[in-house]
Amino acid sequence: MKLEELSEILKDKYQNAPKNERVVNIHIFGIEYGEIIKKNNYKVSQIIKLAEMKKSYTVELSKGIKLSQFAKLKSSTR
Repeated sequence: MKLEELSEILKDKYQNAPKNERVVNIHIFGIEYGEIIKKNNYKVSQIIKLAEMKKSYTVELSKGIKLSQFAKLKSSTR
């Protein structure tokens, strides 16, 4: 999966989430796509930039990616 595709998915998840669940959706994205991001050595800051999000969300995405090695999503979150 290309960097641009990941950024579009993240942007969509963020923008279409209820206001009080936006950060959670960043974490969920990190869990769901963490292996792809790590495997391809994509920079979290670049994904956030391409998704046109605040730089501060790099921390939240990094948390989700770290959680990806421990957590598995239920099918209803995808």
